Amino acid sequence: MTGFDFQGRRYLVTGVMNQESLAWHVAAALQEAGAEVVLSSFGRAARITRKAAALLPAPPDVLELDVTDDACFTGVAEELGRRWGALDGVLHSIAQAPPDAVGGAFLDTPAVSALRGFEVSAYSLQRLAASLTPLLTANGRGGSVVGITVDSARALPGYDWMGVFKASLDAVARYLALHLGPLGVRVNLVAAGPMETLSARGISTFDALADHYERWAPLGWDRTDPGQVVGAVLFLLSDLARCTTGQVVHADGGLHAVMGGIGTPPHRLSPG
Repeated sequence: MTGFDFQGRRYLVTGVMNQESLAWHVAAALQEAGAEVVLSSFGRAARITRKAAALLPAPPDVLELDVTDDACFTGVAEELGRRWGALDGVLHSIAQAPPDAVGGAFLDTPAVSALRGFEVSAYSLQRLAASLTPLLTANGRGGSVVGITVDSARALPGYDWMGVFKASLDAVARYLALHLGPLGVRVNLVAAGPMETLSARGISTFDALADHYERWAPLGWDRTDPGQVVGAVLFLLSDLARCTTGQVVHADGGLHAVMGGIGTPPHRLSPG
């Protein structure tokens, strides 16, 4: 049980690559709470997404969405409009950094890679929210846009330009909150601790970073437990967050609030 009631609600979930994806677990939790869900994917990845969709409690449709093509945003909005007429929320879980933009290559990254990563990882939030705003306002109670980010207040070794893209995503979300708030649309982000996903494997320092979180996070951390992040996403998608916008909610065991690595790790009580 999720603890949330989403009966009759309808959501678009982007970024499902496989069953490890945070977005997959969000989609599963939404369905278990009574919501209808549609996924999006693109190109060759769509075949993998459809296989992952088949493993959800109620296998949803997968719509084609290339976030570098404005026509795709229009097409997704039109299809959801025909299907549902209104939308209660959307999860933005899309990010991409070319190989020469991460892993210590920060000083040598060419402009074309930096700009491509910004378009996919940050600008796409603006395009997604803007294209779906008519549907998010059509239900008469407003809607919610939630994105997945990391703790971008600090430089993370190995993340390099992906860290810059995530910091940009934070800023895009704040400005969307400013411009969409008067229409009743909320825009928030969840800053997740390091989770073992397909995209995480592209970061050379991931294991060291996850080790650090698991050692020092005051509440503890488990890189294999997506439920630590899913609850925060569901809260922001739900009516419980109806007066919350422009926020970055940290779901990281509390490490963002402390400086780990000094002294001895916090002693945590054993469960039960």
